[in-house]
Amino acid sequence: MPEGDSVLQLSNRLQWMTGRTVTHTDIRVPRFATATLNGQQVQRVWPYGKHLFMQIGDTIVHTHLKMEGVWAIHKAGSRWRKPGYTARIVLRFTPQHPGGAEIEIVGHELGFVRLYPAGEYQRVISDLGPDILDPAWLEEGLAECVRRIMKRPERALGAALLDQSNVAGIGNEYRAEILFLLGWHPAIPVGEVGTAGVERALRLSRRVMWENRLEPVRIFTGDKRPGMGTYVFGRANKACRRCGHAIRKGTLGGKFAGGDANLDVAELERIIWWCPSCQQLSLKGFSGD
Repeated sequence: MPEGDSVLQLSNRLQWMTGRTVTHTDIRVPRFATATLNGQQVQRVWPYGKHLFMQIGDTIVHTHLKMEGVWAIHKAGSRWRKPGYTARIVLRFTPQHPGGAEIEIVGHELGFVRLYPAGEYQRVISDLGPDILDPAWLEEGLAECVRRIMKRPERALGAALLDQSNVAGIGNEYRAEILFLLGWHPAIPVGEVGTAGVERALRLSRRVMWENRLEPVRIFTGDKRPGMGTYVFGRANKACRRCGHAIRKGTLGGKFAGGDANLDVAELERIIWWCPSCQQLSLKGFSGD
């Protein structure tokens, strides 16, 4: 499932593009179908939360993987591994060496593709919270993330952590595993854990994501054997690795969500997993502040 670490790894794999010139542009999104980047040089490729950005000349190419998106990289003219109708953007670049083959990248099933002038970048990311995988996040972003989350103390903490306008990069798998490690049910209210609890959740999220950021498979348990890397995510009805109780599965909009009418539809429909013994809805004595 693409989360902030997935996009960081993708960005790392695409760094070879920097300095290359675009030789062919094919954007299969109606709004930008006639746009061309041909002859423009790639200035920079970088992630921000779950978003991937490429600056080509003075244009930003902004994409999001959503649930199914992938980028394929191959020599121009090679047969694609995915059907052509799934392609949303195709770019070709000058070869590494004179006489070599051009390199082609294809964005398949992307959540969106957007193009805009480089000068609009700051306005676009202003809708996002600080990127949790920014190297300077602990010093420059943590306090702002806490502030944004604490603005709605009645909200479920699980929903607040997943809200990209609070903190960019955390997805459903990290949310599930982090809240298990904390011993808190995903629907525990923000106000219940308080400022100190929110900061604790964010610091742990950063620590675990940072440790996983370069790993091909995320590991939360410390056990790298296949199928042993998670505590609760995707483990409905299986025994909790700590206490043996059956892991439960539901949605944040169920009876545990506290009737939060401010959650949007996407949040209400997101699946949650939790251990009914190890994760609590109330701290009962935790001195949060």
